[in-house]
Amino acid sequence: MIRKAKIGDIKAIHKILSAYYSEGTVLPRSLSELYDQLRDFFVYTDPADGSVIGACAMHICWDRIAEIRSLAVREGNQHRGIGSELVRACIQEAQQLEVDQIFVLTYAAKFFKKFGFRKVDKSVLPHKVWSDCMKCVKFPDCDEDALLLELKRKK
Repeated sequence: MIRKAKIGDIKAIHKILSAYYSEGTVLPRSLSELYDQLRDFFVYTDPADGSVIGACAMHICWDRIAEIRSLAVREGNQHRGIGSELVRACIQEAQQLEVDQIFVLTYAAKFFKKFGFRKVDKSVLPHKVWSDCMKCVKFPDCDEDALLLELKRKK
């Protein structure tokens, strides 16, 4: 089941994300940051016990542009479509909020291309998006792919 994250989910989200920090596939997020950004997150809960087994955030960055970030699924639960469902939930919310574009910085370009994201040069992204990148050990030599999804507005 997918739903918006709640206060009680933060420690589980932090634990899931922490497993990916050391791999360098997601940026580190402190508990404080996660509490600050609670409203950005969707979680996928295990139907059997309600525990959080996946998380993903859709963060509004600037005028009509958002970022999908912090996508992670608990070890042993990957390749079951959970990540795809979380991304779809983020895209749907972006459309409801009248966001025109969603970008992602990722090593999993093939995964995001399934949703219509296309590779772009990082220079097309607003400078504001780079504030998080300064926390990355790879900054300024980022080797992630930048992908962008143009959303169609409902009339």
